[in-house]
Amino acid sequence: MGNVAIIGTQWGDEGKGKIVDIFADAANVIVRFHGGNNAGHTLVVNNQKTVLHLIPSGILRDKKICVIGNGVVIDPAELLKEIDDISSRGLFPKRTKLFISELAHLIMPYHKALDAAKEQVASKKIGTTGRGIGPAYEDKVARTGIRVGDLLDKKVLREKIEASVPLKNAILQKVYGATCSFSAQEISEEYSRYAERLREYVANTSVILAREIAKGKKVLFEGAQGTQLDIDYGTYPFVTSSNTIVGNASTGSGVGPAHIGRVVGLCKAYTTRVGEGPFPTELNDDIGERLQRIGCEFGATTGRKRRCGWLDLVLVKQAVRLSGISSLAITKLDVLTGMDKIMICVGYELAGKKITDALPASIADFAQCRPIYREFPGWSENISAAREIADLPRNARRYLDFIAKHTQTNIALISVGASREETIICEELFS
Repeated sequence: MGNVAIIGTQWGDEGKGKIVDIFADAANVIVRFHGGNNAGHTLVVNNQKTVLHLIPSGILRDKKICVIGNGVVIDPAELLKEIDDISSRGLFPKRTKLFISELAHLIMPYHKALDAAKEQVASKKIGTTGRGIGPAYEDKVARTGIRVGDLLDKKVLREKIEASVPLKNAILQKVYGATCSFSAQEISEEYSRYAERLREYVANTSVILAREIAKGKKVLFEGAQGTQLDIDYGTYPFVTSSNTIVGNASTGSGVGPAHIGRVVGLCKAYTTRVGEGPFPTELNDDIGERLQRIGCEFGATTGRKRRCGWLDLVLVKQAVRLSGISSLAITKLDVLTGMDKIMICVGYELAGKKITDALPASIADFAQCRPIYREFPGWSENISAAREIADLPRNARRYLDFIAKHTQTNIALISVGASREETIICEELFS
């Protein structure tokens, strides 16, 4: 089976944009299957930086089919902004097609207001991006959501908005003490304008994907966020509002799981986290500041500074198990250049016991975990020009070998810089 899923193994921000862009060269179809514009995938092509939040990262490649699946929640204003941005810069190839699932749910203005209001009054803040993602998924599960297909029928759209707005206004004002009040008429008119522009992209994307797979086309499933933000298996409640593991690639795209043949995990050479929640290997010192500065660790969506720490292989091993990952793509290895010694967390100590294979289910227990480290010698050589593993310094190779052996995976790719070219390809992804 030639189809491949790309999954983040940490707390997101592993560099999925660049890696999906690279692997998309050999793919025919690229599918985004969950999350919303809380994700930010950064691509650097010909020294030109592009940040995508909703559109699959294969969009800059020619003669591709890019699909926003039913598992994604879509802010139409933000989606149109992305389309306009890449089109105005000549980055949307004419022979590349974009399709949006008619079953994907919409983020409404009141979702963003609810997101902000909840975070403001919370005694323990989650660190939400405030984009309305969680409230949109809440409406989806409550069966009160509005879907992309509803945009195409003005009567249905108006009826659904009129049913939702009074309740959302009441919750905002009476529960959260907000002063805002939304108008069903204004929202209906605004979203009807979006409908006219998005109409050409809306389709039954499950059928499109099935047809392409039947033709033998290669499909790349693009995950967002990371395994440790999974709503079920992540560090709950400091997680996102969707499933980020590979099982959702099927649910969120309308493709049967038998058609997903290989799973590649993205793993940053160190660990970062945005927002709140425990972080055992976090470095609140000069080393953490160095990783943040050299790695340019700012959220692509929010601009928030990312918390930085040593690589945590307990996290990665859990991701390997949950998604059946066979190969890892290691990103930002170049950020470690110039360090005398480098640490890798291989386990935790909790109440006198050693943990090596999984995170504790209790967030309170996880907060008490102390990392168990293995020390490795660093390297000083500039590795940005390396194009084969043999080009890397011996100590960098030792570092990578340990990661592969400890997680029982292969290394499929190594990123040694931000651009497409600064990459070592170790395995052919589609075979």
